[in-house]
Amino acid sequence: MVSRVYVIGLGMGNPDTLTLGAWKALEKSELVIGSRRLVDALDGLSARRVALTSPQAIADELAASDVAVASVVMSGDVGFYSGARPLLRLLGGMDVEVLPGVSSLSYFCAQLRAPSHDVYATSAHGRACDVAAVVQAHARSFFLTGGASNVALMCDQLVRRGLGDVRVSVGERLSYEDERIVVGTAAELVEHTFDPLAVMLVENDHPLVPEVMAPSLPDRAFVRGDVPMTKEEVRELAICKLRIAPNATVWDVGSGTGSVTVEAARAAYAGQVLAIERDDVALALTRANVQAFGLTNVRVVEGAAPEALCGLDAPDRVFVGGSGGQLAQVLGAALQANPEVRVCVPIVTLETLSEALRCADELGLQDVEVVQVSVARARKLGGHHLMQAHNPVFLVTANGPGGARP
Repeated sequence: MVSRVYVIGLGMGNPDTLTLGAWKALEKSELVIGSRRLVDALDGLSARRVALTSPQAIADELAASDVAVASVVMSGDVGFYSGARPLLRLLGGMDVEVLPGVSSLSYFCAQLRAPSHDVYATSAHGRACDVAAVVQAHARSFFLTGGASNVALMCDQLVRRGLGDVRVSVGERLSYEDERIVVGTAAELVEHTFDPLAVMLVENDHPLVPEVMAPSLPDRAFVRGDVPMTKEEVRELAICKLRIAPNATVWDVGSGTGSVTVEAARAAYAGQVLAIERDDVALALTRANVQAFGLTNVRVVEGAAPEALCGLDAPDRVFVGGSGGQLAQVLGAALQANPEVRVCVPIVTLETLSEALRCADELGLQDVEVVQVSVARARKLGGHHLMQAHNPVFLVTANGPGGARP
């Protein structure tokens, strides 16, 4: 078994991006293991070179070898979605040192004459990645591409999410003589073809990360009309009761003016909100408010619930601002899409409250909670201020039977 192993990052695969320390380690090695592309690039070494990529196969080769010093070379950053992590778990009995090379993120930003300290970095190479969700939540995002996630498809995702104007920089064959860097908008690069292992840096001037972590928009911030709007205090409590995660999918059923849609979209800044509304005037107000706040993670769905809910992405959270007398059917559709969904229903009459509790019982909802919200605001009358009460609102919240949440 090998007594000393170096796990070496070759950066973009070009030996020029090796550190001096990594090159000295390779010169001391009697065995070098890595992909065929990488080991063939290491000319001038006297070590025996073996082309392997599977962590288990590499570990077996090292365990069976009788050399004193060996190196395993890997492309990319050995600490960033690298094969180094599973390999290191298999080398427990060996003396291992990890030597990183120049990362594609730092190299690419240097070529663009741009800083890298504020970049959110992730990989879409061989793993599920909601590119649009990442971009809409960050001012600057870096992606490794590859496999099913190529640059054109990723740009198409951005365009379909309303992010076609974001600036995209693509780098391919980085550090090699035929290196190419292309810059344009996502919409412009959809039709381009790039190397399968390219990298992307996406710059979004209007990310949706909220300035504060609690809903805080006053009623006067919204485009108003004759359509009833969930008032500020009730809206804030409803959003808090829903406990919306940044990557959540939210249904706002009966969106009305879109005030809850906007607040939910700000909370789910890496997710999406589906605003369902049947009234033409309310639809126009919802769209106007979504546009006013520059939200790209909202899809407005025209139609009456529950029919309009069929085929929508499964919700994590549902706010039922209006059900058109079909509350049981709306809740049933949400539960059918996701048995673990969390729902919030604002209610103003005792009869509807009774119906909601009956529905909750029949549908097997868990952790049912009823809160009455009574708000009074000061109104100036002459030289005095009087408190003017608003109609009380009941907020009914519950979890689906598929799994209770705290």
